[in-house]
This record gives sequence, structure tokens and C-alpha cells, in this order.
Amino acid sequence: MLTQWAAAWECHLLRHQYNMTKKILITEGLDFKDMEGQIEPTVSVDEYESKLGENKDLVTLAFTVKSKQVGEDLVDWFERGYDWIIDASLSEGEIEVGKYLVFVEMNRRSTVPGRILELISDLKTLTGMKPTEWTIQVEDEDYDADEDVLKQVIILNPNVYKDTKGEEEEEEINEMRHRAGLDTVKLHGEPDSELKAFISMAGL
Repeated sequence: MLTQWAAAWECHLLRHQYNMTKKILITEGLDFKDMEGQIEPTVSVDEYESKLGENKDLVTLAFTVKSKQVGEDLVDWFERGYDWIIDASLSEGEIEVGKYLVFVEMNRRSTVPGRILELISDLKTLTGMKPTEWTIQVEDEDYDADEDVLKQVIILNPNVYKDTKGEEEEEEINEMRHRAGLDTVKLHGEPDSELKAFISMAGL
């Protein structure tokens, strides 16, 4: 009896999965594995600036695609399929011959790691790639597509992001002051007039 129930439940799950896949593909006007071999299995996180708002408020993902047409189709897939995506867009030009970037922006929240996993899991219908085949890049480091790991390495709170990046910018500015022979100081905001003059003379 239990075996029959388990078999029926497995059949139900498989049918549900098939129907969801079929629904997604019909909705997006794409066929199964239409993008096989056309998307590189790497997603970068916060490597690029947000187009629509402040970086502290929005996480920006970047996917690499191997043609402009694939990029446009992927942008359409993202925008029509996920109401939590704030914006999806294609890079204005090639990053190298035949390759473009597709940007995805979402609110900086604790849900980001799970949503990254949702995107690459759903993309299996178009690429044939499992989530375990993807690499997530954060701060130039490569990580597995594991939600618990991503929770540890992605900044998920706007205030923490602001504080962390502010400290990094301060370190960079003080390094420039040191090279210019100026005293290092506690900075908030833009460089002071002395450093601005050095930056201008150095052509930085």
C-alpha cells in the first residue's frame, strides 16, 4: 500500500514539474534547451553598478551570454517571469567578441541567495545545466551555488553594505593620500581639496 502511494506521489510530482516547465516555456516563447551552450555557467554578484538606484539598496547580478539575440531573449525571460526582479537589461556592447552581459537587479534582502538559486534552477529548462554546474562570483571569489554559502558571502543588508563599502573607499582614498605624501585622515564622503588636486594632476 505504501509503495503504491509513493509511486503515485512521485508520478504527481513529475507531472507537476512537466506542467511547470511547459508553462514557463510557453509563457516565454522559448523551446526546451533553446539556450544550451549559449550562457556561461557563472553569475557575478555586485561586480557592476546598479542602473536604477543605489548599490546599497540593490544587488546586481551579471550573466554572460554568447550572442546579442540570446541576451535579449534572456532579458525578456527574466522580466516576464519574476515579479521581484526590479530590472533586467543587456550590456550596450560586447564585452569581448560575440559576448554580452545580462544584468539583473533585485532588492538587497535576505531572500537574495534563494532567488539566485531559483533563477539558475529555472534556467535548466533552457540551458540543460543543473544548479551544481554553476559558479557564483562574489568579490572576485568563486563559490558553489549553495544558498547557505551565499548567505555568508553576499552583503544582504543595505546598512551593512553602506558601512562596509564606505570603509573600503576610505582605505583607497587614504592610500592615495599616502602616495601623494599627505597625512591620512578619517574621511566621510568625497576626497578633500588637497587630494582632489593630486588626483587631477595625476590624471586619475
